[in-house]
Amino acid sequence: MGVTRVDVERVAELAALKLDEAALDGFTREIAAIVDYVSQLEAVQGAAPTGETTMIQHPQPLRPDEVRPADLAFPVAALAPAFRDGLFLVPRLASLDAGDDGAPEE
Repeated sequence: MGVTRVDVERVAELAALKLDEAALDGFTREIAAIVDYVSQLEAVQGAAPTGETTMIQHPQPLRPDEVRPADLAFPVAALAPAFRDGLFLVPRLASLDAGDDGAPEE
């Protein structure tokens, strides 16, 4: 099974990842190498499972691959004491104030 650049682009889209053009080729090669290695493992013959270790194969229903917004239990704004214009507002560190070099006072 070969992995194509289109496959990697689709997975990145579904995972909401933005990959630049240079990274796509590298990821395509790396993922193809992983898939090739796993396919070699499928060829390994092991002992047949017996007794309680035997699993019954039930078909797993698959959902369609579609991009959708994250299903959060509560709004992101609820995670911070202050939230405005899509950003978390946090207090400024005293050591970053203008004129302070961060050295301890004597």
